[in-house]
Amino acid sequence: MDRRKEITFSLTPDTPPRDFRFIADVMLGRLARWMRFLGVDTLYYSDISDSRLLRIAREQDRFILTRDTRLIKVKGIKDYLLINANDSFKQLLEVIDTLKLKKFNPLSRCVKCNGLLTRILNKQEINDSVPEFVFLNFSIFLKCGDCGKIYWEGTHPKKFREKLHEVLR
Repeated sequence: MDRRKEITFSLTPDTPPRDFRFIADVMLGRLARWMRFLGVDTLYYSDISDSRLLRIAREQDRFILTRDTRLIKVKGIKDYLLINANDSFKQLLEVIDTLKLKKFNPLSRCVKCNGLLTRILNKQEINDSVPEFVFLNFSIFLKCGDCGKIYWEGTHPKKFREKLHEVLR
């Protein structure tokens, strides 16, 4: 099956992917960023303790992504995926394949903080927030509702698309 056709990219936030909500452990920061890039609700804290991670997972009904074999031995953990791959793209494929994720909404979440992105209808609003070249040469902008980060379709989405297609072959 050619999964490359299943992953579409758009700068227009739409509907969220499946109801999976994740929290990644401290060893999976890059994976969390790629999951967010695909529009998957993924919490990540670079300095979170195991007990706090477990508490958040339980309280918010989040699926745990981890590389920590000790963490999965804690009683009561049922929704987790032990990630084996070292490379972040292979980790991403591991999550997609294992959990049968099929629908994505790329560029709907902030890769920095996991907040939801909204389209800026009047680009004059962000005139002072982006480099002049970007303001003059791009027309579609997204803004994170939580941290305020501004996104536009520059080279990052294109490079990620190419890398993802290469990995999915």
